[in-house]
Amino acid sequence: QVQLVESGGGLVQAGGSLRLSCAASGCIFGINDMGWYRQGPGNQRELVAAITGGGSANYADSVLGRFTISRVNAKNTVYLQMNSLKPEDTAVYHCNARVLTNLRWLEVWGQGTLVTVSS
Repeated sequence: QVQLVESGGGLVQAGGSLRLSCAASGCIFGINDMGWYRQGPGNQRELVAAITGGGSANYADSVLGRFTISRVNAKNTVYLQMNSLKPEDTAVYHCNARVLTNLRWLEVWGQGTLVTVSS
């Protein structure tokens, strides 16, 4: 069993910052790509940012320059630093990872953490 547990969501005013964390636990032999997705009210889930095992990152255009994704491989943890938050960033943020467990690769999702940005 592999689990991803997110933390760090909450309520913040527009222009503020939050840092999300996501820790993977369980029978893990390796983690490839990790990423953050979000789903706002009435919207489909969308990719926010992703990072490879080697540290290469890519971002959605809507968050470029405001959000930064990073990871600490030794801790099986990925972070999302969110600055200059806007009301349209309000969403449930989900962590995603491609994990090697029991000799096979699994795509694992966290339960999500709510980010609410007030205007």
